[in-house]
Amino acid sequence: MRHVEIVCTGNICRSPMGEVVLRAKLAAAGILDVEVTSSGTGAWHTGDPMDPRAAAALQHRGYDGSAHRARQFEQGWSAERDLILAMDSGHLAALKRHRGDMPVQLFADLDVPDPYFHDAAFDDVLDQIEKAADVWVGRLRSTP
Repeated sequence: MRHVEIVCTGNICRSPMGEVVLRAKLAAAGILDVEVTSSGTGAWHTGDPMDPRAAAALQHRGYDGSAHRARQFEQGWSAERDLILAMDSGHLAALKRHRGDMPVQLFADLDVPDPYFHDAAFDDVLDQIEKAADVWVGRLRSTP
């Protein structure tokens, strides 16, 4: 079983949206040997559910994020993860600063912007996440 971790700031918007979408797209593609989880670089929201606006955007497109509870990324996890996907270059730098040899990449070609302070941005962010998830499905299909 391969393990992919998706990381953003507080683990209530971008990374849980990425987790839910990537997990669903992998399942739809019949790729069942990849576990997808998410976390945040900070502990501000640990134990909280997904931001209701993120959950609503997901639900509107047929995804279910209701089981999500936020958690903070722990450095010890790097040995247990095959791939860590950062939602923006700030997260990428923070993860590499703590342990430069982690298998960290950006989730999308461009930084996924934080929609937290912009209600209307959740659908745009979800568009970007869905497109990037499609790319990762292709990459994970061809990688043992």
